Amino acid sequence: MKKFFIKTWGCQMNEYDTSIISNLLNKENNFLLVYSEKEADILILNTCSIRKKAQEKVFDQLGRWKKLKCENPKIVIAVGGCVATQEGKKMYQRANYIDIIFGPLTLHKLPFMLQQIKKKKIIIDTKSKKIDKFDYIIPQDKKKITKIISIMEGCNKFCSFCIVPYTRGREIHRFYKDILKEIIIAAEHGAKEVILLGQNVNSYVYREKENTVTFAKLLFLISEIKKIHRIRFITSHPIDFTEDIIEVYKYNKKLVNFLHLPVQSGSNRILKLMKRKYTIQQYKEIIQKILLVRKDMQFSSDFIVGFPGETQKDFEKTIQLIEEINFDMSYSFLYSPRPGTPAIKLEDNISIQEKKKRLQSLQNIINQQTLKWSQKMLNTTTMVLVEGPSKKDPIKLSGKTENNRIVNFSGFYNMIGKIIPVKITKISHYQLEGTPIFRQFIY
Repeated sequence: MKKFFIKTWGCQMNEYDTSIISNLLNKENNFLLVYSEKEADILILNTCSIRKKAQEKVFDQLGRWKKLKCENPKIVIAVGGCVATQEGKKMYQRANYIDIIFGPLTLHKLPFMLQQIKKKKIIIDTKSKKIDKFDYIIPQDKKKITKIISIMEGCNKFCSFCIVPYTRGREIHRFYKDILKEIIIAAEHGAKEVILLGQNVNSYVYREKENTVTFAKLLFLISEIKKIHRIRFITSHPIDFTEDIIEVYKYNKKLVNFLHLPVQSGSNRILKLMKRKYTIQQYKEIIQKILLVRKDMQFSSDFIVGFPGETQKDFEKTIQLIEEINFDMSYSFLYSPRPGTPAIKLEDNISIQEKKKRLQSLQNIINQQTLKWSQKMLNTTTMVLVEGPSKKDPIKLSGKTENNRIVNFSGFYNMIGKIIPVKITKISHYQLEGTPIFRQFIY
């Protein structure tokens, strides 16, 4: 039996893709997944190209795998993901010991590629106009309390800094009945929470004859699945956050009181350079409308610091926005030029020292706000979805609140998979400690 090892870098979409690859090889083709590179006959690297540093890590890793291949020439090295699509043949020219290069849209072909590798020196297959990979999703036997479900692939926005439309292609939306089927199966295996995944999930729409399923309607259909008690989604784009989605928050209690809505910058001038197609005023109006129907909502966001042309005044507008919205947490990064994107033509005129200074300042403010949000939870009782043993202390249990906090507490294993009331007794930024309120489980 052939043994395979997978290393994954990047976003949750990559993690999702890795699960498809693993299931394909393990369930359908009788390969054995191993967790040590030295045991494997097949080494698979699922890559990310959002940041330059992540891309360089790919070749560093391949250099280490080259040593294993020199010791055992029969080892097959396969590279997938966004770097593979972006670099293609150039990747092989730089590391000619790679055997297979595949992309996010061709990963379902990997078993066939592995069969063909004996006949070819290199196989490169990264492009596809279809979304066939979702036909190869295999229900997992392993119970998961929270299930990630991809509802679409690609992006149509073409933000000037982003490589995704070039590596994952234009938006392709899955058939809504297939999405619902996958969630129903997950619920039957014990899932209580679902996270809908896509580059811009709220642009989702599926049309068939006279029936149109928008993202808002999809949320409603998922909420009708009785065993699913919590619904999250990432990531949304502000220009697609329409009134009907906000209306869902008014009536659908299964949608959690936590929303990740990337803004990237607080300056309209920089947003225009980024080709984000909305203004700060429009972004704030969305937040205000959501708060009108859900007063307890908390928000997180994405920020790019040091975008070409960003002045100190532009950066101060970002800080003002962060303080005004009172973001709970964020993903913030230094601007990293990506070959093939429009922004690479802009003059990157900000020193790395200044970028780091601004990033540190932004993160300090976000961390202060995160701590304040956590402090509000002290001595209150909140509903926690119990996921399993705590990573911090295996003797304890761990679960997640609606507002994305991890709570560790002493309890019983029959609590796993339940949503229970927990009194918060101790806080830190992201992890809390608590005591279960021992009454009948809510779900």
